Amino acid sequence: MSYPYKRIFVIVADSAGVGYEPDADKFFNAGHSDWGSNTFAHISEKMPNGLNIPNMEAMGIADLTEIKGTRKVAHPHSFAARSREVSNGKDTMTGHWEMMGIYTKVPFKTFTDTGFPKELIDELEKKTGHKVIGNCAASGTEIIKELGEEQIRDNSLIVYTSSDSVLQIAASEEVTGLEELYRCCEIAREICMKPEWMVGRVIARPYVGKTPETFKRTSNRHDLALKPTLPTVMNVMQEHGFMTSCVGKIGDIFDGYGVEKTQKTVSNEDGMDKTIDELLHHDFTGMCFVNLVEFDSEYGHRRNPIGYGEALERFDKRVGEFISKMKDDDLLIITADHGNDPTWPGTDHTREKIPLLMYSPSIKNGRYLEERECFGDIGATILENFNLKMPTNLVGKPMVEVLKK
Repeated sequence: MSYPYKRIFVIVADSAGVGYEPDADKFFNAGHSDWGSNTFAHISEKMPNGLNIPNMEAMGIADLTEIKGTRKVAHPHSFAARSREVSNGKDTMTGHWEMMGIYTKVPFKTFTDTGFPKELIDELEKKTGHKVIGNCAASGTEIIKELGEEQIRDNSLIVYTSSDSVLQIAASEEVTGLEELYRCCEIAREICMKPEWMVGRVIARPYVGKTPETFKRTSNRHDLALKPTLPTVMNVMQEHGFMTSCVGKIGDIFDGYGVEKTQKTVSNEDGMDKTIDELLHHDFTGMCFVNLVEFDSEYGHRRNPIGYGEALERFDKRVGEFISKMKDDDLLIITADHGNDPTWPGTDHTREKIPLLMYSPSIKNGRYLEERECFGDIGATILENFNLKMPTNLVGKPMVEVLKK
């Protein structure tokens, strides 16, 4: 059976929003509402010559918001649109889950400003038998430099969080050991199933080294995520024999639910290398779902607009490489999961619309599309492409224009 597209690649430029949502005044960063935030636009204003992103420009990115350094152009091979989020949140899991059809009414808990409650920490210490240190929002590499020697000396646990709904535990592979660290994270996951402490992910963050200068996180990270509350678009595809190949942290975000194949990554470049390898060497029918996290983790949360802008420019070059190798029955969707305006107060995500840049060599009538009401339109379009029925308990409507070639 033939479909409009045999392979659909969804690449999430993590946090690359294109302007505040209508309800952004209800979401806050360091006491300031997210009203007025715009990740793409404000980064471009900080770049000396604006953003040099010719490939995304040719796909219609300038139709979505004013971006210094870009201009509006005809883009017959691509559709461009913005999408709003219906779920109540601005975190990674909420955004990705909605793309695959899940509406999240009650947001996951975050502890960015206060650290975790004393009652939670007390229970974690009692059940693990280890003292907890840290308990704050921090960069994973920086908190290891700060507290690693103390953790090794006392065989304690470094507990920290971020702007996402996450509890992270760092410990030395050589002193605490991987098996013990994983055991402690399992206990933390059980504790954090309580509604008042319900975080999206508990993450083991092992490291090696003996001094702040030699401390280095290892590849033995282990995520304990909540399973999606419902079967998603990926489950529907998997049940009908279609590939669901995931690159980056997608597999962790969905706790492997509906995931046929997964590959970890160490950087945006590594993520694009693996995605291009999927394009060139894997003849599947289905989707490849990719997350490029460094935009968010390295530049957004650290409020580094120049670094973020340079990362977008590097990504744009890889986009050019990708599209030059696409087949006529491939579809590329470039999007985001929320915003993280690096010019905004605080260090949290920003409540923003996301871009939808949808390119295929076989598209001939590409243009700007009206704003979409739900991130779930991505998943709905994928199911429509493969003649699969959208479950009634999932959200999203297919973008039929993209499927008519």
